Amino acid sequence: MPTPTIVLVHGFWGGAAHWAKVIVELDRRGHRGLRAVELPLTSLADDATRTRELVRQIDGPVVLVGHSYGGAVITEAGDLPNVVGLVYVAAFAPDAGESPGRITEEHPPAAVASIEPDPDGRLWVKPELFGESFAQDLPAEESLVMAVTQKAPLGSTFGDTVADPAWRNKPTWYQVSAEDRMIHPDNQRRMAARMQPRTTVELAASHASLASQPAAVADLIEEAVRATAG
Repeated sequence: MPTPTIVLVHGFWGGAAHWAKVIVELDRRGHRGLRAVELPLTSLADDATRTRELVRQIDGPVVLVGHSYGGAVITEAGDLPNVVGLVYVAAFAPDAGESPGRITEEHPPAAVASIEPDPDGRLWVKPELFGESFAQDLPAEESLVMAVTQKAPLGSTFGDTVADPAWRNKPTWYQVSAEDRMIHPDNQRRMAARMQPRTTVELAASHASLASQPAAVADLIEEAVRATAG
């Protein structure tokens, strides 16, 4: 089997560029099959459709990597036959009938009060609280850029449920962020445990582990690529 292409799926309040440091790290290690999805963040169905569109364009196996809400997207979109593995980075991994919102309610995260809606039904992390809520282990300049360039999902997306979770049929890997203030670490541990992943890695990291610890995140992705390359 050829080496899988790595497809990176961002979460709420970020775009594909949130993967910048992981992309550079994987490229430095010789991984040339790298793609990143830009999600519309209008519904789970829309975001899964966009991800499937990209995956279908790839001739060969794919490892899907999801950060945050991107985990729900790869859970919904990972049923395609050329998807050979799923990597979750501080991410939602809903079961059938579950939504990110429902999971969040089980253990509300520390920064839940930092999220506010706008008149158009989109949700934002308050810019002045973005650093301490989303990326407290990044330099202030980096978290400022994330705050100013954040993408706002439609609030209704939080309630969209997964139909048939791909993690029940595909090998998985999970990275827990132990200092996460956006998805409670205990929720991450519970979701990881029920998937029975090949590997679970716990990092002393914020929600933005893909930016604060890109080498460790790349290690986990690389492990998934090696395991699925036959």
